[in-house]
Amino acid sequence: MSDDLKPVIRLANISDARGIWQINSMSLGYGYPLEKTESRVVSILKNPFYRLYVAEWRGKVVGYIHGGDYDCTYFDSLKDILALAVLPDCQGLGIGRLLLNEVEAWAKTDGCAGVRLVSGYNRTEAHKFYLRCGYSVRKKQTNFIKLFGDAGE
Repeated sequence: MSDDLKPVIRLANISDARGIWQINSMSLGYGYPLEKTESRVVSILKNPFYRLYVAEWRGKVVGYIHGGDYDCTYFDSLKDILALAVLPDCQGLGIGRLLLNEVEAWAKTDGCAGVRLVSGYNRTEAHKFYLRCGYSVRKKQTNFIKLFGDAGE
């Protein structure tokens, strides 16, 4: 990719919500409504413990990463990647790696011990990507959830 065609990685703003919504739908298969996505983006942007970065390429948001603080009683502070996705037709161009680098740089600046993430068992291509980026499998887990009312719709 020539320099003039490289994606720009920047902090997200509310106008990026539609692009994030499209990425969630096309890349992750989530059918979460646009209005709720916009509301969640506003909330995340206001929270000092989270960062939301987007990759903009050729005037369009083509990827994003959502990171946050991960503090617990049994390990040093980490940053937690809550979401990372790139549009299918932009995968393999190094955009995901650039987004990971942004959260990793934030973690180093904040003095964290590292970065963690959880990836669905069926996302085997994503797992290969994370391994290529220097991440290692720490443990296998089962993810539990209990929803209330219309949460997640």
